[in-house]
Amino acid sequence: MHVRTLSGDDGFLRRVASGELHGSVHSLFDRTINIHCEENGELFTIACIELDNGPNTLVVDRKRFQNMGIAVNDPVSVKADSLIIGKALSLTWQHARQWECVLPVYPSSDQKLRENMAVIKEYVAAHGKSGGLKKASSPANVFEAEVSSLLIARTNELYHALAHGRWSEACEFAIGLVGLGPGLTPSGDDYLAGLFSVYHMPNAPCCLPYPFFEKFTRGAHQRTNEISYMMIKKAAIGHVRESMVRLLEAVVNGTPEEVVHSLGNVLGIGSSSGTDMAMGLISGLALQLEMGGNVCLSKS
Repeated sequence: MHVRTLSGDDGFLRRVASGELHGSVHSLFDRTINIHCEENGELFTIACIELDNGPNTLVVDRKRFQNMGIAVNDPVSVKADSLIIGKALSLTWQHARQWECVLPVYPSSDQKLRENMAVIKEYVAAHGKSGGLKKASSPANVFEAEVSSLLIARTNELYHALAHGRWSEACEFAIGLVGLGPGLTPSGDDYLAGLFSVYHMPNAPCCLPYPFFEKFTRGAHQRTNEISYMMIKKAAIGHVRESMVRLLEAVVNGTPEEVVHSLGNVLGIGSSSGTDMAMGLISGLALQLEMGGNVCLSKS
């Protein structure tokens, strides 16, 4: 079957255009196909039309990937201007819209940001999905309640370490969140993706030293599954999915209505994943507002 690529991560498109993508199908879901790349060991994702752009992702003109005759370990390669997946799927990319993760600039005046932060907090409290960082009023079981409590405790520890500039301690707390919680991308990982996106905004008044992310990426590798690890590995260099970028843009520059619209798209991600990402973003922005006078140390 021949399928058009509608849009995709700029780096992914350049890689397939140069023929530098050989590997195999890592995992297959209803709306995504994950490919393990032999050249760099990373995962690349083929996403259905209902999903948004993201790091290492191509969005294609197809609603589902069920019953296509694709299986885990099927070979993947670039041949004759097509990305060939097993014997069932051929993707063309020549007319795809290129997407690149460009985070909005942190504002010089934070009045609008503070106003929109109140909107996002209120909306997440009212409409966010429980089960992860947002504690359910009636947990399904004791295990769910305990995991939720542990998530809240560890994110609070991380927040306070960051607020006091204890970078090494904060890194250990961040690593301790990896793999914690329900979902294919566990709640702790989703929270960190949202948090890290804020710290990579240009002109953010409070940054993290480079060794923080280097140490974090090494320490996180064996603590979660490969799909979720790729998400937080990319977030650690400021690469997150388009819906998160749109939410940050709305919080920084948009109206309350635009914030709610963008936030709704994020909250729709996964079961509680979008809510957990949004809560990480809220924490990151709160820290920026709280520590706005501190010097950025990202290059140290």
